[in-house]
Amino acid sequence: MSHPLIPKIMEAAAPVAESLGLDVADAAFHTHQSPPVLRIDIRHGHRDITLDDCETMSRALEAALDESNVIPDSYVLEVSSPGIARILSTDREFISFKGFPVSIITHEPFRGELSLTGQLIKRDDDAVHLNCKGRSIAIPRHIINRVQFADPT
Repeated sequence: MSHPLIPKIMEAAAPVAESLGLDVADAAFHTHQSPPVLRIDIRHGHRDITLDDCETMSRALEAALDESNVIPDSYVLEVSSPGIARILSTDREFISFKGFPVSIITHEPFRGELSLTGQLIKRDDDAVHLNCKGRSIAIPRHIINRVQFADPT
């Protein structure tokens, strides 16, 4: 369960990221630490996130959060990339990762398998389409648990 401030944090972070040509991929507020840690994951639609991207977003977001007073107490802000082990969920992510290797985990067997890996072709209303060893297959969305970027190494 996410922290109750996350929607307000996302509301403040999204326009900051957009103004920098970035997107907010995820946010988590870890209040069990002292001081609490706010972690913001950012991404760019066409290239990898750089250290400069993280630093620029951190400075801009820190100012926006201070101005809005969304988080009244002290906290540590961490801005980073979501990394390559990310789970794909939005239409934009499926478009961005088209042609990349992905792994699909299902909750019931598809062609005798619970896990399939291939190049992402597309996602539509009914299925996620993969190129598996030169053959196009369509895995029904209703049996899919998760789709994630598969490290090609």
